[in-house]
Amino acid sequence: MVTAPLRPAALPPAGLPGLDPSWSRLVQAPDSAGVLRTWHLLDTAPDDSPAAGDVAGTLVCVHGNPTWSYLWRHLAAAASAAPVPWRVVAVDQLEMGYSERTGVHRTLTQRIGDLSNLLDALELSGPVVAVGQDWGGIVVTGWAAAELERAGSGAGRHRASSPGSHLAGLVVANTAASYPADAPAPGALRLATRSGVLPLVTRTTEAFLRTTLALPKPALPADVRAAYRAPYGTAPDRAGIEDFVADVPVGHDHPSRPALDAVSEGVERLRAAGVPALVLWGPRDPVFGEGFLRDWRRRLPHADVHRLAGASHLTPEDPRFAPALVQWLGERAAVEEGVPAEPGGAPADEQALPRLWAALEERSGDDGPAVVEVAADGSSRPISWSLLARRTRELAAGLDAMGVRPGQRVSLLVPPGADLTAALYAVLRVGAVAVVADAGLGVRGLTRAVTGSGVDWVVGVPKALAAARALRWPGRRIAAGPVGGAVLRATGAAATLLEVAERGQNRLATGLGLPPEPGPDAEGAILFTSGSTGPAKGVVYTHAQLSRLATAMGSVIRTGPGSPLVSAFAPFALFGPALGATCVVPAMDVTKPATLTAAALADAVAAGSATSAFLSPAAVVNVLATADALDERQREALAGVRVLLSAGAPVPTPLLQRVRELMPLTDPRTPYGATEVLPATDVSLSDVLEAGEGEGICVGRPVPGVVVGVAPLDADGNAGEDVSGEPGVTGEVVVGGEHVKDHYDQLWATHAASVRVRPSAELARALGAGRWHRTGDVGHLDEAGRVWVEGRLAHVVVTADEVVTPVGVEQRAESVDGVARAALVGVGPREARQLVVVAEAQEAVTGPVRRTTVAPPSLAEAVRRATGRDLAAVLLVPALPTDVRHNSKIDRVRVAAWAERVLAGEKAGRL
Repeated sequence: MVTAPLRPAALPPAGLPGLDPSWSRLVQAPDSAGVLRTWHLLDTAPDDSPAAGDVAGTLVCVHGNPTWSYLWRHLAAAASAAPVPWRVVAVDQLEMGYSERTGVHRTLTQRIGDLSNLLDALELSGPVVAVGQDWGGIVVTGWAAAELERAGSGAGRHRASSPGSHLAGLVVANTAASYPADAPAPGALRLATRSGVLPLVTRTTEAFLRTTLALPKPALPADVRAAYRAPYGTAPDRAGIEDFVADVPVGHDHPSRPALDAVSEGVERLRAAGVPALVLWGPRDPVFGEGFLRDWRRRLPHADVHRLAGASHLTPEDPRFAPALVQWLGERAAVEEGVPAEPGGAPADEQALPRLWAALEERSGDDGPAVVEVAADGSSRPISWSLLARRTRELAAGLDAMGVRPGQRVSLLVPPGADLTAALYAVLRVGAVAVVADAGLGVRGLTRAVTGSGVDWVVGVPKALAAARALRWPGRRIAAGPVGGAVLRATGAAATLLEVAERGQNRLATGLGLPPEPGPDAEGAILFTSGSTGPAKGVVYTHAQLSRLATAMGSVIRTGPGSPLVSAFAPFALFGPALGATCVVPAMDVTKPATLTAAALADAVAAGSATSAFLSPAAVVNVLATADALDERQREALAGVRVLLSAGAPVPTPLLQRVRELMPLTDPRTPYGATEVLPATDVSLSDVLEAGEGEGICVGRPVPGVVVGVAPLDADGNAGEDVSGEPGVTGEVVVGGEHVKDHYDQLWATHAASVRVRPSAELARALGAGRWHRTGDVGHLDEAGRVWVEGRLAHVVVTADEVVTPVGVEQRAESVDGVARAALVGVGPREARQLVVVAEAQEAVTGPVRRTTVAPPSLAEAVRRATGRDLAAVLLVPALPTDVRHNSKIDRVRVAAWAERVLAGEKAGRL
């Protein structure tokens, strides 16, 4: 049957930015009612084209409202240019884009049927991956699930209805897997769906269309926004936009409610069939917020997830979207062909590894101190092993009674001490995932970490819970510390930790035990990076990896039963009990490591009779700066410390030498690693002095079980995938070991890039069953097998003539009297890029530096001589920007942008 359209289908006008006109075609097929219609679609490799036989498969891409197939132009270009190209078929849904305007109000059921009939008419062959965004994601998911049910599956292939084709995957971006019937319209759609408002904002005017196009940040170029608006120039052209919004199934009685529920059930079938899935998400979406992403993760737990930090609703417009999707296709293709997506694999003996709480259980009858909390006045409160073990079991039973389930995520916002230790081990024991993001990330960083993790519970002190409520963090709340009823009500907490423990005590008294222990490959914790080189990343460790991490740390810290540890670095205070070591918590603000004074450290050492101490670099600096205030008793306590460690950022050798004056029995150690793999190497002050001078910082040799290689830099400052152990080659430092992270949380593309290596045969043999991690640091190996770090890969300066790593130049600049701390950056375009040193001054030499200034000629010349570089300028600033956690990692990207503005004569503002 043929019905005359209100407006026939047409090809888009020429000249739309980014759109290849050769992709556009018109295709006839019956709609869901059997009426022959004409669709416009983009097709990068039609069946009669030369490229048709050279593609790996087809991406069926479906847009949402109020866009059209133009949304997929970047993906079409990227997929066509991939090493193994993919065909892209991007459909304009009927009533939308340049497809027919039929005058029919199309429901979700009809749209799924329309798509099915169109794809049948195209007679696709080979692998088919369904891709959708916004409500197009619901449509294409419904189609994929229907195809799976209609054709069945076999031999790992999910047959689609077209002869010779099979469903090979599902990719969704900022869309829904389900929607509660009793919920209002999502986010920004709420106003548009109000009676009388809908026609005005969607059809009569361009308000809804323009608002959607304004969501991306940075803003879309004007010509791109015009291209999106091109098919919707008149009110009749926009009728489909109105109908699409009207079809949002709000309420139990909405006509499309059964269809949406059927799509949700279809998602379950896709999960059961093991259809590969990728979720690409823009976190700043006012329509499909974090709750929709959590729902996808719950319904498709096997899916790969990648959050595009900063992206909004129109996810395919983000420049990272298409490369990530094409990369995923390549990884999935490799898996299907039987080639591992990444080297290495899980060791076979993980079942035998002790869990972190094993030492607690073994010492449950020991009345000796497990944790010692030290107050500002020097007084201390010891918590015995028996009490800590009992409280951990009670909390675990109480959490289980409250509904904390395996795999749920629990954010812990409690200062180091007995409460945090017991809560952490209880969370791990019930199989939940501990989310550890310290307040040093700042409010924005902490909010991003907690919200992005999709936590189900937040355990925190009242201040943290108040912030959680004000900032609308997800999850039910449990209050730590002494909390009254008014505070509970104000923070929205369901209970206190004490009440949770009492509930667990009652549960255990009735004979109800704890739930089964989590398996070794279950996720145990998400530890967040410092965020010094971009948004903090959640690093996921399984229970087996946590056990190996604790063992590796114990060997470096040289602590265990009988060797108490003072930890002024919050994340690692938690490993003490796992190692059977008493952990002493000094009086300090853990969100600001530089608040640790020498007196507070000495009091902690004395209170716990500690022989080891673990300090952040910022804490080391302040301890030395406040050492003159020590009394004789405190000096005597520090003199008994045998092991001092500082990790997270380099500690200058002169500072370590000064540490020896306070702690003469210690040979200060600075293990190297990252949140993703710590420790990787270990080095003492004696080792550093023995190594002598070199380019960068000597971080020692790999610890047992770790392999280190280098991926050489090319002329553009990029590191390839080949990794070798050849000495003297500068490149990205790559670390392998059994305690390397499992993956990044919801950052699939980032994780895939971090493990993409081709190790030499020698390194591969040495690593065995471990995992690889690209650290993002640059450096080299010397002839003795020591590792030297020369800076961050992102901070390498590439000029017209050379590739310059920053740390060696900075060290030589800092050897000049008058320079306290320096950053080497490049300014100008590559062909004319110049080297610049921006430095903090030694005020005892230069006098106070209250604002940005050019270094005096004599100082600038001394820096040039020391560095051996023809520096364009030496600038002095009051302070260089560093990370909060370590107060050591300089943000050279920020410094470079600032220096370029300064030297261009612009108003640069404060650094």
